[in-house]
Amino acid sequence: MVYIFLADGFEEIEALATVDILRRGGVDVKTVSVTKELVVTGAHGMPVVADISYKKLEKSPEAVILPGGMPGTLNLAASEIVEKTVKEAYAEGKIVAAICAAPTVLYGYGLLDGKKATSYPGYENEMVKCQYTENAVEIDGNIITSRGAGTAHLFAAALLEKLKDKDTAEKTLSAMQYN
Repeated sequence: MVYIFLADGFEEIEALATVDILRRGGVDVKTVSVTKELVVTGAHGMPVVADISYKKLEKSPEAVILPGGMPGTLNLAASEIVEKTVKEAYAEGKIVAAICAAPTVLYGYGLLDGKKATSYPGYENEMVKCQYTENAVEIDGNIITSRGAGTAHLFAAALLEKLKDKDTAEKTLSAMQYN
């Protein structure tokens, strides 16, 4: 099971493109509302019905994913369940991924210290303990970070490659007519 957390103000493209590509690639991924409701409103006013509530989380997901967006990233950072789940996944060597502003959440947890990471431009001055890059996607061990909405397909492909394999990632993007 893979979880992608949704908080009010999440970036719709980053969350939904990732879910879509992972599901096309055969990954069992669930969107998880960290609010009291299943309907979570994105940064651009789009309501999305999450698959499950944070109250229904199972232990030991294969991966946890944080989309960016504002104020979604701040809302994720304020969630105790996100912090607990991300830290447990990291400690178990599971994949922990974040895109756009959300790598700052991982940074705040101390998970990016000394690691290569990227984020939406402008956060590099806040992430001084990591090896910050401007790559579209950065992978360091079990951590995957990415720049933003325009890199969502590459982010999802990197996740799919880690969760399945390179061939599955390439075939999935090819079937979508992605370059």
